Amino acid sequence: MATRQTPSTRAKDSDRNDTCQVLDSALGDGQLSSEEHRIRVAKATTAVTLGDLRTLVDDLQTGDAPVRLPNLNTNPTPRRALSIGIAASAVLLIVGIAIGWGIYAAPGQSPLSAGEDPGAKPDGIAPLVLTPPRQLHSLGGLTGLLAQMKQKFGDTTGYELNIYSDYAILERPDPGEPRRVLRYDYRGGWDDPDTTSVSSDERVVDLGKFDVEKITAILHGAPETLGIKRNEINTIYLDIKAGKDITAPPDELAISIYVSGKFNNSGYIELDGAGNQKRISYPS
Repeated sequence: MATRQTPSTRAKDSDRNDTCQVLDSALGDGQLSSEEHRIRVAKATTAVTLGDLRTLVDDLQTGDAPVRLPNLNTNPTPRRALSIGIAASAVLLIVGIAIGWGIYAAPGQSPLSAGEDPGAKPDGIAPLVLTPPRQLHSLGGLTGLLAQMKQKFGDTTGYELNIYSDYAILERPDPGEPRRVLRYDYRGGWDDPDTTSVSSDERVVDLGKFDVEKITAILHGAPETLGIKRNEINTIYLDIKAGKDITAPPDELAISIYVSGKFNNSGYIELDGAGNQKRISYPS
């Protein structure tokens, strides 16, 4: 029996090829720069699930694409699983009533008719409010994200870090298999990783070793630098990885700020870790 496809469904080679065709179409009509296209195609060819592929094209206009990607069911609830869940809940409710009866009620008295609701009894536990950074394109957001990296992994090293306005993608080496990359999504916390393979030109660097304040300032002014109106912005993201300048120190970073507009206008700014501009690619 056919099953509905969900974001966690494993991707086939044909799914990866279809996604690459959509990305090729987006490159051709100006939605993606050559560098954005290269990054996304590389991720598409190693994607594990349909959800991974969908994140690569969610911000694109795909009406003119040569293929149509499947609609994903984001709330699969099989009837059998629902029935089992209801039955399990009923059993837990009965057990809870029995326990409450024994603890809180007088002999022969139902806890539902006892003088005090057991659930209303003070437990003395103070509330714990989680406050991870959610708006990442700010000084506090970037420093908070780096702090979350250090708290989770013990350092801020990795192959590459992409930072969008409200989520980030981090690639780190697999400590148990040097030929494999662990890919983490950050959305208020670090999800369990997906895996992909290491490219020959990738190397591990300290992704947090940059002038956060200056990069934040350039990020804030990127639309004006590239001549893209703020009400026409589609996506802005920050890409951090090892630099390729053979004359620079081996730990030098390459930082790019990409801005894509709603009308096939996109550009990017290339910087080093100190925030010195290396290249500005204006929308064509």
